[in-house]
Amino acid sequence: MTESVTCQKCDAEIPAERFLDSDKVCPECGFHYPLTAHERRDLLIDDGTFDEFADDLYSVDFLEFPRYAERLETYRARTGLPSEMVTGTGAIGGCDVVLGVTDMHFIMGSMGSVLGEKIARCFEVGIERGLPVVIVSGSGAGARMDEGTVALMQMAKTSAAARKHADAGLLYISVVTNPTMGGTAASFVTLGHVIIAEPGAMIGFAGPRARAAIGEKMPPELQSAEALMANGMLDMVVPRAEMRATLLDLLYFVANKPPTTAL
Repeated sequence: MTESVTCQKCDAEIPAERFLDSDKVCPECGFHYPLTAHERRDLLIDDGTFDEFADDLYSVDFLEFPRYAERLETYRARTGLPSEMVTGTGAIGGCDVVLGVTDMHFIMGSMGSVLGEKIARCFEVGIERGLPVVIVSGSGAGARMDEGTVALMQMAKTSAAARKHADAGLLYISVVTNPTMGGTAASFVTLGHVIIAEPGAMIGFAGPRARAAIGEKMPPELQSAEALMANGMLDMVVPRAEMRATLLDLLYFVANKPPTTAL
């Protein structure tokens, strides 16, 4: 990383070390930058407890969509990930959970067949082991056009899986990051028993560019986490530095027992 980072929101010059120490949150204006899936996992999960599953799943170009195969190879090489999501079991403050984390750096965290399958498996593992599910979402593109109708079908698939998990009497916490748009926001993201967003996250179905294309003007803050919170679409807006502690409080409140390990 360069010696300093220029904040894209307030233009502050942030020393690289300070930027990383703040978990990629601008110390001047509080703008939350995207984390990789592994960075997010390490921020939330107790050291040495994460056991990844479904890491052998990856997207293929079954529609022979123009340049899709090349894009997949590029993003696999760039991120070191086989797909746009990391899933596994682990512990948060000693409380066992199933965790799924999308990675915005892999084709904008868009929802294709693999993302849908990984989310479904999160809920299936949760049901099998009696565990709560925590999914951290971020998608700048919603359903992946390169996979056509199959990508759109993941909305129904993930929603059905979330319902089965809920019917088993188990907790699902949805953590929403900036941005989370399209089919991702319209399906599993909004089905959590508790929905938490990071400050300033843009959340909605159609983003500013899509609205501009049809000549529709809306206030820029309309799709912010704070606006959605004020209108009852979210339960909490929680800064990144407080997210792990907030999840721990929720998990142990539902489990009706005190934490067994320190934060």
